[in-house]
Amino acid sequence: MRHTKVKDLLNSTKTLQEVTAKGWVRTFRNNQFIALNDGSTIHNIQCVVDFENTPEATLKRITTGAAIAVTGELVESQGAGQKYEIQVKKLEILGDSDAEKFPMQPKKHSLEFLRENAHLRVRTNAFGAIMRVRSVLSFAVHQYFQQKGFVYVNTPIITGSDAEGAGEMFQVSALPFDNTPRTEDGKIDFKQDFFGKQTNLTVSGQLEAETYAMALGQVYTFGPTFRAENSNTSRHLAEFWMIEPEVAFNDLADNMDLAEDFIKYVIKYAVDNCADDLKFLEGRLLDEEKSKPQAERSEMALLEKLNFVLENNFKRVSYTEAIDILKDSTPNKKKKFQYLIEEWGADLQSEHERFLVEKHFKSPVILFDYPAKIKAFYMRLNDNTEPGKETVRAMDILFPGIGEIVGGSQREERLDVLIEKMKVLGIEEEELWWYLDTRRFGTAVHSGFGLGFERLVLFVTGMGNIRDVIPFPRTPQNAEF
Repeated sequence: MRHTKVKDLLNSTKTLQEVTAKGWVRTFRNNQFIALNDGSTIHNIQCVVDFENTPEATLKRITTGAAIAVTGELVESQGAGQKYEIQVKKLEILGDSDAEKFPMQPKKHSLEFLRENAHLRVRTNAFGAIMRVRSVLSFAVHQYFQQKGFVYVNTPIITGSDAEGAGEMFQVSALPFDNTPRTEDGKIDFKQDFFGKQTNLTVSGQLEAETYAMALGQVYTFGPTFRAENSNTSRHLAEFWMIEPEVAFNDLADNMDLAEDFIKYVIKYAVDNCADDLKFLEGRLLDEEKSKPQAERSEMALLEKLNFVLENNFKRVSYTEAIDILKDSTPNKKKKFQYLIEEWGADLQSEHERFLVEKHFKSPVILFDYPAKIKAFYMRLNDNTEPGKETVRAMDILFPGIGEIVGGSQREERLDVLIEKMKVLGIEEEELWWYLDTRRFGTAVHSGFGLGFERLVLFVTGMGNIRDVIPFPRTPQNAEF
């Protein structure tokens, strides 16, 4: 039997028509009123059952979580809060749900409880809204780049290189754990492994994307990346999605322009296409903040915060200028920062980033020209920098409430400089021979950035924990589902 989505029924302009709806029962009141939701919208449609002419056995099976199909007349609702309802003529139970055992009862659940039931939490209003917003943002990412003529590149998930040089990688092996082959000096013999060498899950598609940008001009990746970083925080995941554009002939200024334009586009797309879900999430955030001390509450409501990003030009500030601001800031002088800023070269923490955005500039901030020592080997070394104070053409975009959301740079296009930087860090030329080839054959200025997709979803939905914006979070000691 064909059915109509709840979203389309609620947006209908034609009443007194016979319709069929299918979905899951959210609540059933007075043996008469079913709140039905099918995931197409945050709103339920009320289905009014003629309980006097419905078998008692059927009424008992209309429980929270049960899947049902109803056919009846779409009429203007008599009750407050909904435009239309269905006067049910025929009801079929498609799948029972034991009311005693179904975890998603119509009451307030803790986010921790919902994480433990990640397979069912999407049946709640909040998680339905979050996942619809995530889907819309994902579409907007592709639409933005496709409209700009970028080529979508699928970079490998299994790789032999460590793009970040951080070493926090998951190893991929087909060797037996109980009888691992060894070389004469007792090391694992990876030559006998599936790929004939040591391989890992990727931390970034950037290096491979660069090679494609040097042929196709402008490319982007959007796929899963992995970090074996033992960080049990509300901002880290072991498996997350990354968006990484790489553009030939773009310098750092072009890179900043692209990142700002891109972020504004996808946020605006979500604001324009997820109005009901964002309104609900804004209300959820307001309720949650009531229990926090005043000092910890957001200064802006969710939609206000999103519009704040859309309406303000991102302030561009050098790392050196930012350090001076932070050194002279009241929280630094009064020792309120957990990590005090004492000298140039410090690695900025989230508290510093948020101070710059929320208190000092009161706009999103792009920091650029970072110390070379705290940034990756592939970032372009600035000319004419003081010995000991070398900087690279790096940039980070900082957002209110979240800190860094984008990291990028102009890439080091000079072969001799790149090889020298790799030597200093102990990265073997043989390991990245193919990457160095892009500097040997037709090198050119090029730039790119990475945006952790979950950080973007976190910002747009107003959630406080990154584990709540990905369907099945992967974190230390947790690979459930």
